[in-house]
Amino acid sequence: MQKTKNPISRRDFLRTSGEVALFIGVSGILPQLVSCRDTEKMREQFEKHPVTAWVKLSEDGGITICNPAAEMGQGSMTSLPVVFAEEFDADWSRVSVEFSPQEAEIYGSEGWTPGSKLMMTVGSRTTKSYWPVMRKAGAQARYVLMSSAAAYWEVPIAEVTTSESRVIHRKSGREMGYGELVPHLVMPQPLPEITEDDLKDPSEFRLIGKVLPRTEIPEKVDGSARFAIDIRLPGMVYGVLERGNLHGSQPTLTNEDTILQMEGVRKVVHLEYAIGVIASTLEQALEAKRQLKINWGPSKALGHHSQEVFTAYEELAGAEARGRVITDIGDVDRAFRSAARTYTVDFKNDYVYHSQMEPLNAVVRVAEDLQSAEVWVGSQQGPDTKLGVPGILGIPHEKVTVHLQYLGGGFGRRSMNDFVEECAILAKEVAPLPLKLVWTRQDDVTYGAFRPLSFQRLMASTDNKGNLTGFSHCVVGDGGNLVASGVANDHYDIPNQLAEWREASNGIRLKHWRAVGHGPNKFAIECMLDEIAHDQKMDPVEFRKKLMAKSPRALATLVKAAEISDWNGPVAAGRAKGVAFVEHGSLGTGVCEISLDRDTGRIRVHKFWIALDPGMAVQPDNIKAQMEGGIIMGMSSVLKEQITIVDGRGQQSNFDTYQLLRMQEIPESIETVIIPSTTRPEGVGETATPMVACAIANAFLKLTGKRLRHMPFTPQRVLEVLNS
Repeated sequence: MQKTKNPISRRDFLRTSGEVALFIGVSGILPQLVSCRDTEKMREQFEKHPVTAWVKLSEDGGITICNPAAEMGQGSMTSLPVVFAEEFDADWSRVSVEFSPQEAEIYGSEGWTPGSKLMMTVGSRTTKSYWPVMRKAGAQARYVLMSSAAAYWEVPIAEVTTSESRVIHRKSGREMGYGELVPHLVMPQPLPEITEDDLKDPSEFRLIGKVLPRTEIPEKVDGSARFAIDIRLPGMVYGVLERGNLHGSQPTLTNEDTILQMEGVRKVVHLEYAIGVIASTLEQALEAKRQLKINWGPSKALGHHSQEVFTAYEELAGAEARGRVITDIGDVDRAFRSAARTYTVDFKNDYVYHSQMEPLNAVVRVAEDLQSAEVWVGSQQGPDTKLGVPGILGIPHEKVTVHLQYLGGGFGRRSMNDFVEECAILAKEVAPLPLKLVWTRQDDVTYGAFRPLSFQRLMASTDNKGNLTGFSHCVVGDGGNLVASGVANDHYDIPNQLAEWREASNGIRLKHWRAVGHGPNKFAIECMLDEIAHDQKMDPVEFRKKLMAKSPRALATLVKAAEISDWNGPVAAGRAKGVAFVEHGSLGTGVCEISLDRDTGRIRVHKFWIALDPGMAVQPDNIKAQMEGGIIMGMSSVLKEQITIVDGRGQQSNFDTYQLLRMQEIPESIETVIIPSTTRPEGVGETATPMVACAIANAFLKLTGKRLRHMPFTPQRVLEVLNS
């Protein structure tokens, strides 16, 4: 588009351009189809005018910013738009937010491999990965407005600036609101690349780092927020699946004719691992599911007993041959040979279920000709932004439209798209009717994808001054990175280190669970440090200070946590404090204060203190909320949660048998102090949860002199330790 004194308005452009409207992406002009036959869609386009792919303006000054990430309570619906709005110089009071289209080429951030783009809300990567994307996109959109105003006023763009949704030309005293500028928008050719030098200095931030109300909270409070479970479409039918609780077993249905004669039942669908039922109502589908008679075939999981398998894992850990080496620094064997003292300790953890509040569900509508589809789902997205649906239906990627909804909890489970693919399989059977697939809680618990069970053998050596000279960490379990992440000790100065993973697979479905391997592995590492300090008669904080001498940012969190918890101050009778350090994106040190009922074996966490270095704190108040949620979820998993497998079958089926932390069991207080920083933001959603187990176990050691080494710390296990 050429600059002209009287440019075509965006409205006129849409009217005259037939099928194509141009949206400007961060790295250039990208086409997106707009159907002129869809008058309602066109009306929406007329009311909100795209400036770039990331933002739309209304003539009344309203600003709609696209959020490319999932929103599952972690605050992305605010944190990412705030970053954009900062560089866009927006009046935050005029901002609304909507989910972006699921198109990674336009809305993706840096992927796992160089040059790739990814839309995936996992691993505490969202704010960190979208920080440069959203800043540059905001600055580029601001440039479009400044360039358009300069052309309209016939002044050099260098004389134009902005402030809180207004474009200003100070020499002439003229200014114009962003909304007023809409009819005069002109796309500069070429649109310049935005560099770091074009972005604001942090000292100029008006929005980033300030306490702002989250954009989605009002609709969540008044009930108008829509989750996928809320979706109702005309003519919608319902699907359910019986998957059994023996993972990997193939079903044979023996009463299909009877099921098809039941009220409302439309179809029975056979999958390799499940039997599906499609019915007119959810109640009819569930009733038919209850009547299914299935013979289940063999499975790799048969014979697996989760509480007995540790004996075999211990043998694997003791084998001479090493597994896959993850860390190899210095010479651990030599350090052990020359040590004044050595330590060998084993740690264990059981399977854990995600227990997200909203049951897994999705809605898919396949076109009658089977050549296109729409999806409504709460997803953490994935490498395929269309969530596997094109592959299931055998249609092109661009023929699938995903309408992202709020998530009622994810924790890694909703980055797995099995439930979306299942919905597409069933929806194809009833096209063009929309179909909603619902997993019951029992489905999700019995056929869940769990955080892996693992066994860890840690060995350490010290010299005659008590200095840690060698550290070996052997992880035994299934799932690769699911069990092996978090074994690095980058912030502890230990000259000789070895970390390895030895595979042991039992046919159980596994998935990333909040903080992935950091939970079990940091538990083992931090407890090992306390056990060494206890044996050396050293204070655990002082012991860590020596190890962190070369990592000033990590050390600062330790010092601050000791300060805010009054680490060296008096503690009430019957209580003790424990400390733990975790790096998972952000750097954080946590201190907890516990008491113990020695008759029942119940541990009570009274207080938790956290000192956190998250880099630039985009939303400080939300960071504190993330810490609080992470601590409470960590407490639940450490003190309560446990999936046990007997002969390959899960023994838990719902929240009556899979226990969660109750409201009356939460701490009296959780205090978080954020250490100021101007470095790139880091993830915060997975830093608090892994520190809970080690902090509690370390406080328990201080209180009782006994060691907790098997998660969860159920009352029965605590009593066994006390009586050992």
